[in-house]
Parts: sequence; structure tokens; C-alpha cells
Amino acid sequence: MDDKTILNRISELVDEEHRLRAAAQTKESGTADEQDRLRELEESLDQCWDLLRRRRAARQAHGDPEAQGVRPVPEVERYLQ
Repeated sequence: MDDKTILNRISELVDEEHRLRAAAQTKESGTADEQDRLRELEESLDQCWDLLRRRRAARQAHGDPEAQGVRPVPEVERYLQ
């Protein structure tokens, strides 16, 4: 997966997240399914951003960005912001 593909995926996830949040605001609160989907979107976004950052870091360090893979959600979600 190249950087452009990752950025496109991020854009798709953000668009869906915005749609769900807007729909939840008009209804005052989202359904359990919508809340679950929002959590999944947030986790997927975190994974994509993590992968993109690691690919860019590898490139700057003259490494192979293609050697970077998607980390599991529990690993990405444990990072301190």
C-alpha cells in the first residue's frame, strides 16, 4: 500500500465519520450500531495515520517504507498522545 492509497483511505474514513457524527447530532444521540461504527472508524483512522507516519519515518531514515505494515488495533490504541 502506498502513501496515496493510505491518504485516500483516511479521507474515506473521515468522510464516513463526519456523516455519522452529523446524523447523530440531528437525532441527539446515535444508535448502538452507529456508536460501534464510530469506534471502528476511529481505530481504523489511528491505524492508517500510524502506518503513514512509520512509512514517512522509514523513508527519511533511508529505510524501506514498503516494509511497514498495519499494526494491530490494541498496539496502536495503547500509544500515548
